[in-house]
Amino acid sequence: MVFNPFQENTYILYDETKECIIVDAGCNGAAEIDALVNFIDSKGLKPVKLVNTHCHVDHVLGISALVKKYNIPFEAHEKEIPYLEIAVTNGKVYGFVVEQPPMPTKTIKDGDVVKFGNSELKVFDVPGHSFGSVALYSEPDNFVIVGDVLFKGSIGRTDLLGGDYDQLMKSIFGKLMVLDGGTIVFPGHGPETNIGSELVSNPFLT
Repeated sequence: MVFNPFQENTYILYDETKECIIVDAGCNGAAEIDALVNFIDSKGLKPVKLVNTHCHVDHVLGISALVKKYNIPFEAHEKEIPYLEIAVTNGKVYGFVVEQPPMPTKTIKDGDVVKFGNSELKVFDVPGHSFGSVALYSEPDNFVIVGDVLFKGSIGRTDLLGGDYDQLMKSIFGKLMVLDGGTIVFPGHGPETNIGSELVSNPFLT
């Protein structure tokens, strides 16, 4: 689902058990929260946790409301906590009214596994766009959710707090470009792509 003026991608992942996780809840305001809740209700899903690839303000706008509604845990990398601490102030800069997001119930890091239903996602540390960006990789289903680290034909910006170009490129080549070329890439903004396409056509990587 695409939310807020930054056109941020929020992902709802579920399997045959109907348990689901919400990744990067960027829903801004009541109408967008309702759209997400209505989708969950229409599919008969049971949310079990919120997970963030990173915690820039456009990716956390819905977290507080959803934690309250579903009484579920919120997981993110420990190094993302500084962004949560400044979310309200940072939101004002971009014209968002932000309800203070909670701190993570559990922190996640490289090598951890995010579980829901019968599914598992492996956590990769991919810093460079932010202090503690992570990617979520499903080997059985051959996809990876990368947040704002990699896009179709582009890479994440590195001019914000925690940005580091050299570190970003190390993350991309060391953790993402080593995956199978057919691995589908779901970014934090814009359309999906795949690892093989980006290796040969992304001007930042060739």
